[in-house]
Parts: sequence; structure tokens; C-alpha cells
Amino acid sequence: MNRIKISSLLLAFLSFACAYSSSAPAVLPTPLPSGAVLFQDDFSSPASGWNRLLVGEGVMDYDGGGYRILVNAQEMNFWVTPRRDFADVRIEVDAGKLAGPDENRIGLVCRFNGNDYYFFIMSSDGFYGIGIFSGGQAALLGQGEMLSSSSIHQGVAVNHLRADCVGDQLTFYVNGFQIAQAQDATLTTGDIGLLAGTFATPGVDVVFDNFVVFQP
Repeated sequence: MNRIKISSLLLAFLSFACAYSSSAPAVLPTPLPSGAVLFQDDFSSPASGWNRLLVGEGVMDYDGGGYRILVNAQEMNFWVTPRRDFADVRIEVDAGKLAGPDENRIGLVCRFNGNDYYFFIMSSDGFYGIGIFSGGQAALLGQGEMLSSSSIHQGVAVNHLRADCVGDQLTFYVNGFQIAQAQDATLTTGDIGLLAGTFATPGVDVVFDNFVVFQP
């Protein structure tokens, strides 16, 4: 499988955005200290606000105290957000592959603005990448193709993922080790979320847990 073919990422999920307006005078918020929790979810409650989807191409739903994404189609991503809005964030999650091909995509999303977003992905055969989805196309940032890292636990395993979106700096950590960094100033604010996808072989089955968003 040609891993440069990242532009084939097509979204299989309808995301919802909400807007807020007020005529009250603007009040500047007090800056939060680094490490403050901005949002978190251990997925123990199916009422915590993540979308639930069951279609022929796969499943996104709460499952056994986690959030499960199963993708049953080729060359497809499923992704989901909790409908929040942040600028600079540090996102962390535990991602466990349950079944399916090791050649897959498992990752995090930041600064989704209704159409575009940054993605931080790894595969269960040990590859990784940082990229941007913009104008209906996906492109890797800072690397020409997905690269390998010994920090990634391969096969049926749990990996701890961390994505930092701070200013124009995008940094990806797996299991406590920094594996990639890129610069891009295209997107400044937006939603955060989870992603799982396939290459040539369908059936990737992933469960996410302990999702936390920190002030960087």
C-alpha cells in the first residue's frame, strides 16, 4: 500500500457545528494555567454528547466504558467530535486496536472548523503522520509519507496518543515519546476529536478511552 496516498481520506461522518452570539459586552477570560483540564471524558456515560452511528460502513458508539470506532469500508475514515471550540490545546487519549488490519489509521483531530482540521495518526504496523484536511484534500505536513517509529505498540495493543496544537506548532507523541512535529498556520481554532480509518483492507476496530484536553 502506497502510504503517500493520503489524499484518499474521505470522511464518512456528518459533523454538527453550533454557533453562539450575544449582545452583552465582551469579557476577557482569565488565562488558565498550563495543565488545566479544559475537557475530559472517560466514556462511562453514553449521554456525554458524542455521536452514535450505525451504518453499513461501520460503527461509532459508546462500548464497554470506551468509545468504539469500527470501519468496514476500504480507504475510509470515521471521525467524531464532542462539538467544542478551542485554540491552543494538548489532547491525550488511550487508543486500543481490538481487531482488523494493522495497516490502519488511528488518531486525534484538532481545530476542526466545520470543514477543515489537523490530524495526528498512527498505524498498528508502526507508522505515523501529522497532516491537514483542507478543501476536501488531505496532505501530510513535515514529511512526504508516513514514517515508522519504534515507539508505537504494534498489533492488538494500546497506545497512548498526545497531540499538541499550540500556535502554528503541531507536535505528536506516542507512549510518551515525541515522534513528529510540523508547522502550519492555516487553522487557529476549532473542535477536537477522534479518528480511525482504513487503507486497502476494511475491518479496523478501535476503542478509545480516557480522553482529556489540557491547557498547554
